[in-house]
Amino acid sequence: MRAPSFWHLPEGQETKCPYTKTMLAVLKPAAFVNDHIGRWRRARTHPARVNCPVICVGNLTAGGTGKTPVAIALGLKLQAMGKTPFFLLRGYGGAEAGPLRVDAGRCKAAQVGDEALLLAARAPTIVSRDRPKGAALACAQGAEVIVMDDGFQNPSLHKDLSFVVVDAEVGFGNGLLIPAGPLRERAGPGLARADAVILMALPGTAPIAPQLTPYLDHSKKPVLRARLAPDAPPLETKRRAVVFAGIGRPAKFLATVEAQGYEIADALAYADHHAYTDKDWRELTGMAEKNDATLLTTEKDAVRLTPEQRKQVEVIAVHAAFDSGDKIDALLEKALNQF
Repeated sequence: MRAPSFWHLPEGQETKCPYTKTMLAVLKPAAFVNDHIGRWRRARTHPARVNCPVICVGNLTAGGTGKTPVAIALGLKLQAMGKTPFFLLRGYGGAEAGPLRVDAGRCKAAQVGDEALLLAARAPTIVSRDRPKGAALACAQGAEVIVMDDGFQNPSLHKDLSFVVVDAEVGFGNGLLIPAGPLRERAGPGLARADAVILMALPGTAPIAPQLTPYLDHSKKPVLRARLAPDAPPLETKRRAVVFAGIGRPAKFLATVEAQGYEIADALAYADHHAYTDKDWRELTGMAEKNDATLLTTEKDAVRLTPEQRKQVEVIAVHAAFDSGDKIDALLEKALNQF
């Protein structure tokens, strides 16, 4: 799904657009129902426990905050601590219900989802729509700690440490729940359940959206700063590129592309987790040929391409870089010491 533009209106700002007013009037009742269903489910579900720590990396909005890079960074930190982490996720965009251990060399994005393939390249990864069953499989296969990518709103599995990742630039958008806005749940109660907040930003962007400050001040939860940083240094010589991305916020990737020294000849944005078709590929390669440019995309998009297509694109991979790594380490060690 591609987010409608009114999701990103500043919270509390009145709109004069008749279409937006009508859409919000139609969608707010559904948002109200979703809110009550979510609260009812969390209040009445008894979370299952497993015999190793479960660390959740979640968010309060629909996509685009940087959860998966944070999950990968935490997994690498845990490995550096001498632990054996397993990643656990639903496998959004994949047909596999699981529980299934992902083979990064054989599984396809259509089977397990793109995020599962990114995670499985770094550590053992389980996809499972039933989180407790997935966690049980991870423990049975040797997990000493589970890092759950997403699932903060899913109450079925007990979490020993929960991080909420927030886009520092856009915050919670218009402050409304899906489908009227980007929120999966109300921001106040969501932050109250978290153990810490990770503010995610691109290098050089404004540090925090003004609308976020009251929420963060009220929650009194530790606020940790992080940014999405490219794995490779900037280009020494500017090059033309046709950029394409099917992620939560393609604009973030375009900013990274320019910062890396590329000249954007053209760009195409697709819906998050978009499955590229032969028609899409013909259009993209035609644009690249017309502009005498290279095709450039994200690591997440690249795993949704065929092996032959991947040979024809360049990829900008990014990682989550923490400004307060010692605080992250302390929170991880506290969760590990509970077992």
